[in-house]
Amino acid sequence: MPRAAAWRLSDRTLDLSAPLAAGIVNVTADSMWAGARSGTPERAVEDGRALAAAGFDMLDVGAVAARSGPPVPAADEAAALLPALTGLAATGLPLSADTTSPEVARAALETGAVAVNDIGGGEEEMLALVAETGCGYVLMHVEGPPREQRPARDYGDVVAYLGEWFAERLEAAGAAGVDPEQIAIDPGLDFDLTVEQDLEILRRLGELHALGRPLYVSLSRKDFLGAVLAGSWEERVGAEERQWGTVAAASLAVAAGAQLLRLHDRSALQAVRVAGRIAAAGSPA
Repeated sequence: MPRAAAWRLSDRTLDLSAPLAAGIVNVTADSMWAGARSGTPERAVEDGRALAAAGFDMLDVGAVAARSGPPVPAADEAAALLPALTGLAATGLPLSADTTSPEVARAALETGAVAVNDIGGGEEEMLALVAETGCGYVLMHVEGPPREQRPARDYGDVVAYLGEWFAERLEAAGAAGVDPEQIAIDPGLDFDLTVEQDLEILRRLGELHALGRPLYVSLSRKDFLGAVLAGSWEERVGAEERQWGTVAAASLAVAAGAQLLRLHDRSALQAVRVAGRIAAAGSPA
């Protein structure tokens, strides 16, 4: 099946004839990389505007770190997220809300977000909200509740497993009333996966195009890159040292079929732009 050509958001449809980059804005003090901890809504607006000026195509704004930890009350999450979304509306870029809370997602969509980036795996209440609002939706593979530590498992053929997992979740989304054109899929690198499984998914990313949905890949400065650079998971290099590993992985992900990439850095944005042009030049007319 050919790759999806577009992704429909609340107010527009994104053309995916060339790969797009979502700039990461974290209204947090505990995200995995210190360089992406905006801390306050005011700082998040400044940081997001800088990403917009650098040429990112959209902004992904979150107020809860994906790392393991106790639940964050929805009121606290919204208090950080919503002012940042309000301030970033002036960029004119599409804004996605990075949240697993349907309550926070609804408020974010009412504040100007046009998509929800959900690392919760597509729970029933979230799918109902996506169907009701018509927003864009990133469906990420995860094997249990977010922000909980779990040992990785043996999936056998991990890419085949992901194909089956996404097919089931896409069917559930359709049953909930979500239009397939609203959905992009994220393999969830570093979530419930080993380093070797992450690398196998990236090598064979194009096979997931068989699902007919855009491929959204979040790999920026992730732990598996630190493990590859150090040669072991236990001694993996810190997020501050993973910039150029991210550039390499983003370039190869584009070559393998990634259409939307969630990134921290201008260097990775440049990699996506150049890799996208090279891949397009090699495509059949």
